[in-house]
Amino acid sequence: MKKNIDTEIDDELRAEYDLSRLKEGVRGKYVQRYNAGTNLVLLAPDVAEVFPDDQAVNQALRLLMRSAKTHS
Repeated sequence: MKKNIDTEIDDELRAEYDLSRLKEGVRGKYVQRYNAGTNLVLLAPDVAEVFPDDQAVNQALRLLMRSAKTHS
């Protein structure tokens, strides 16, 4: 059993990180959006070119859903 516990923490932060900029973050900045149930989806670049905003994506998906219902 090891009696001497090493309490020193290994610092894995890279030397090029500017610690003064890391302190500017805001804790819980997006918590309201998260709690609202917002789903984020990353589109492939070729898909994003065709569907420039969320309304265009939703319209296309709704059309696909209606089409799938009529064909099943």
